[in-house]
Amino acid sequence: MNQNGNSNGDDREVIAEFVGVHRHYKMGDNVVKALNGVSLQIRRGDYTAIMGRSGSGKSTMLNILGCLDRPTGGEYMLGGENVSGMTDNVLSEARGQRIGFIFQSFNLIPQLTVLENLEVPLFYQDRVGPESRAKAEELALRVGLEGRLDHKPMELSGGQQQRVAIARALMNDPLYLLADEATGNLDSSTEKEILILLEELQADGMTIVMVTHNPKVAERADNTVWLKDGEVEKIVDNRITEGRQALR
Repeated sequence: MNQNGNSNGDDREVIAEFVGVHRHYKMGDNVVKALNGVSLQIRRGDYTAIMGRSGSGKSTMLNILGCLDRPTGGEYMLGGENVSGMTDNVLSEARGQRIGFIFQSFNLIPQLTVLENLEVPLFYQDRVGPESRAKAEELALRVGLEGRLDHKPMELSGGQQQRVAIARALMNDPLYLLADEATGNLDSSTEKEILILLEELQADGMTIVMVTHNPKVAERADNTVWLKDGEVEKIVDNRITEGRQALR
């Protein structure tokens, strides 16, 4: 991946792309340039970390990647479709069906069991039934929740809750997982377990975008996109960085 976000000689499908994206906010008489001409490609199977200081544009980029916001200039292409021109309803459908969200605070429903929490994304699409239950059971086992299917969130550790959240994010077979400080509430040992799980999912073909403030978390990704003042400052290929393997 080069400085413009293009991977030289890489013919894998581009599933998310920023093309000269601007996101400006008017605050009184001032204009805040949260993103200022960002170009970036995410290819199928990538594991990309996004880093930068407070105010660098990380949250704005996350909101646009997650179809929670639109650019005010440029284009965001999701699966080949231009998000910028989508209506609110179409944008909501794209968010619910094409992106799997993983949050720092897990965002599980405390009254529901593990399996019921996993079925929530399909409930909103009126797709709950025997097939969704079978898929939820399969994903729960995939993320290491054997024997916990009937437990509620408060009966689980933080790491187990995040495993539920990861499995829930996979229920719609998303184009990619969008993780926002996904290990921020975990101790170092549990953090490592979750990061290894994400790496296993990538090895199975999943595309992952991780927004983080932690350099050691970012270094486990294939690439780190550094933002500064709303622009891409640099893109680091962690696969050729000395010491990456020692982080495993």
